[in-house]
Amino acid sequence: MKKMIALLLAALMVFALCACGSSAKEYSFTTGGDQGTYYGFGGVLAQKVSEKTATKVTAITSGGSKANIEALQKNDAQFGFVQSDVMAYAFAGDRLFDAAVDNFSTVAALYMEQVQIVTLNPDIKTVADLKGKSVSIGAAGSGVYFNAIDVLGVYGLSEDDIKPTYQSFGDSTEALQDGQIDAAFVVAGAPTTAVTSLAATRDVYLVSLDDEHIDALLASSPYYSKYVIPAATYGMPEDATTVAVGAVVIARDDVSTDDVYNFVSTVFENADNLAHDKAKELDLDFATSVTSVPYHAGAAKYFAEKGFEVPTK
Repeated sequence: MKKMIALLLAALMVFALCACGSSAKEYSFTTGGDQGTYYGFGGVLAQKVSEKTATKVTAITSGGSKANIEALQKNDAQFGFVQSDVMAYAFAGDRLFDAAVDNFSTVAALYMEQVQIVTLNPDIKTVADLKGKSVSIGAAGSGVYFNAIDVLGVYGLSEDDIKPTYQSFGDSTEALQDGQIDAAFVVAGAPTTAVTSLAATRDVYLVSLDDEHIDALLASSPYYSKYVIPAATYGMPEDATTVAVGAVVIARDDVSTDDVYNFVSTVFENADNLAHDKAKELDLDFATSVTSVPYHAGAAKYFAEKGFEVPTK
């Protein structure tokens, strides 16, 4: 009898352990190309959340902002990185999107990602100098593509005024290295891995935007802000002035409140222990600044604990 009871207790313990293990939720977190900031920082965030909580997150490469929203729409992923302008287009059904996508919510704005116009030619000093040149403007229909079109547009240029190619960050820097293109638009948090790798062997220059054209761009689109990239970022001869958009994490609405809370609380409570330069830019004021897409309830719960109210659906 005692032996039977012991066996029964052992079985119950095994069952309890299995039940405990099965309670962990597993999610995919779409980021960007493997040489971009989304993937590098996203991997660090996913690992920390998985280490600290029962919410298990795996960062995976993707085609970037638009692809990430589409992945959430299909439930191929549950978390994703997006540009602040692209998420607004999706939610409103504008530009990149034929119809509104409304099954996602904001988790947090994390850092600014700069519109970097990269070249190896020191004679290309302004956006106007890109006329007639071979320029990579991102994958067709991507957020980078529309950023490029916006910037070219305020200088009176269109896609027809350049020789456009449609390449990822990594492919763009390889094409620059090989002399196949003259410049490339890279929209990512600086320093960006692909550009840093290029700068290790070549003199890299970033084309600056002047205040007059920045003001025109900001007047036409509220998603941009002025940003100065320090010369030391890529060993450049001088600082580069450009514009930037926000890098935001979003989640499907049906991800549980607890799991989104685990994600956002872990990121901000461990900001000093995240092994990535972008962790230095984490800030609760900026995290709660998104107005175009309401926040997930799990994010709102954490921010409320910190004294910040954010809109929810």
